Amino acid sequence: MAQKSILITGCGDLGRRVGSTLAARDWQVHAVRRNPDGLSPEFNWHAADHCNPDALVFVEALKPDFVLATFNPTSRDIAGYWQGFSTAASNLLRSLNNHRPHQLLMVSSTRVYAEAKGGWIDETAPLSETDKRATAIIDAERQFLDSKLPATIVRFAGIYGGSSARLVSKVARGEVATSEPVRYTNRIHREDCAEFLLHLIEMAENHQHLAPIYNGVDDSPCPAHEVEQWLAKALAVTVKSPSEDSTTGQVSHKRCRNDLLHACGYQLRHPDYRSGYSEVLATSQ
Repeated sequence: MAQKSILITGCGDLGRRVGSTLAARDWQVHAVRRNPDGLSPEFNWHAADHCNPDALVFVEALKPDFVLATFNPTSRDIAGYWQGFSTAASNLLRSLNNHRPHQLLMVSSTRVYAEAKGGWIDETAPLSETDKRATAIIDAERQFLDSKLPATIVRFAGIYGGSSARLVSKVARGEVATSEPVRYTNRIHREDCAEFLLHLIEMAENHQHLAPIYNGVDDSPCPAHEVEQWLAKALAVTVKSPSEDSTTGQVSHKRCRNDLLHACGYQLRHPDYRSGYSEVLATSQ
């Protein structure tokens, strides 16, 4: 049996998690990163900037069976989002030229949805037309879905776990979100992100149907203050009086359904924040 292969672009933490599992299964893993960091020596690393139209000329010759695209903005401004998502997607798809992978996967974000009043949404919900950073991500998604290649988008929300301890650090200082107005949040543990992507790859490998879009979220969208107060209790910290600007920068909120995630047979390791953050706190001590 021929050795299977995957190309992971923008290969960071999620890419390494997925690639390491596949490498252990004797897959050939090609990883693209602007500056390979020397980690994951079992990968075939390619130093390339996928935002550069000429940087990926080698991709077609690799003939990867699978492609996992993990894009990031090149800067936090709107131009950085268009460069890091839309331009990068265009360059990657063009680099495949006449090669037709078995499956494309793109990591995206639930930021793309228009919902801003805490309503329930699924993968068919309207997309934002006003958030210019979101529209850059949407443009990259559409390029993948319109490519006439088998493509699936996974929209993750609030990835946490691993070395990401921003929220834990915030709460450890006694800072929590206000309870009013209510702001719903969605999240998924980093382990579930990688395991869900692997699940989809296995489905495609076995010629099972993949939906074009999945929400990568856990079972428990809930108010931000509920999560942060739970963390404060678990950390045994004294909560300061929440200030009115506790939610500064959080201009919208929604509750994301994950019915399609469950329908494809994936079982979450951490179905809610209690499970996920209990592990985070246990491993950080």
